[in-house]
Amino acid sequence: MPIRYSYKKIKHMTKSFKEKLGQGGFGEVYKGKLRSGLFVAVKMLRKSKANGQEFISEVATIGRIHHNNVVRLIGFSVEASTCALIYEFMSNGSLDKYIFSKTNDISLTYKQIYEISFGVARGIAYLHQGCDRQILHFDIKPHNILLDENFIPKISDFGLAKLYPINKSIVTLTAARGTIGYMAPELFYHNIGGISYKADVYSFGMLLMEMASKRKNLNKHAENSSELFFPLWIYDQLNGEVEIQIEDITKEANNEVKKMFLVALWCIQLKPCDRPSMNKVVEMLEGELENIEMPPKPSLYPHEMIQENLGNSSSQTLSDDSNGSTSYLEEKSMYYS
Repeated sequence: MPIRYSYKKIKHMTKSFKEKLGQGGFGEVYKGKLRSGLFVAVKMLRKSKANGQEFISEVATIGRIHHNNVVRLIGFSVEASTCALIYEFMSNGSLDKYIFSKTNDISLTYKQIYEISFGVARGIAYLHQGCDRQILHFDIKPHNILLDENFIPKISDFGLAKLYPINKSIVTLTAARGTIGYMAPELFYHNIGGISYKADVYSFGMLLMEMASKRKNLNKHAENSSELFFPLWIYDQLNGEVEIQIEDITKEANNEVKKMFLVALWCIQLKPCDRPSMNKVVEMLEGELENIEMPPKPSLYPHEMIQENLGNSSSQTLSDDSNGSTSYLEEKSMYYS
């Protein structure tokens, strides 16, 4: 179980919050060092996000998770004015800087990218079905995938996570949650299907597409839909049996990258019922390319659905990463010119 620390000890281990590692939607993260010599990442939560007993209860649940692809919660602090979470330190930082960087000094090989995608899939499958309660993350994205010294991926940041009984298939949320570009459509359009673990499957599919292509899925400045939504372009290439032109890909890695694209396209199907479970995703990534069927073409959200939902959702805001919150209407502009 995680160890409870006083604020005084938190301050001591971070040397009065000397080295800031980053900042997210829920607070700042600092580098720290335990008496044992182990480096840690200390996440200081904003007071408004700290909810006493509920915070301690969720810490206890997350603290019981021990999986090679989920970041380990070492300790926590909860006092009158502050709350903090203490995680193992990931020396290679987050995945986003590797897949979106244009510099060669921090690039990953496609073999590494494939292994990382496989590790992330196993981690999410464990959260969904490997614990005594299913843990829905709701914020799977490159920024929340951390890499240790051996580039083993660890799923991090459970600030938006919700805990549910294993046998509960549909969950209830009072508001959409997640990061624009990775959020499942059912979080907006309730007539598509209920909210379940399939929301994380969709987010993983968007992540997998970006890993395989080393580029963002959405380009709001594009002139046509195939450029606007990259998965549509990929689908057209795969369906036309055209060799996909991806920068720096080797002939040996081509099959693994193609496999990643096919799995991603299955994961981002519009209706939750058409997406595979994460256990099936792991099976597809582990299996042979020729055993993966061509998925249906991914859909942009139908125009009539947008008109139907604009009135109800125009004031809704979503939890986002360090760039701040994004409104529902801004999300629409990313999909349509």
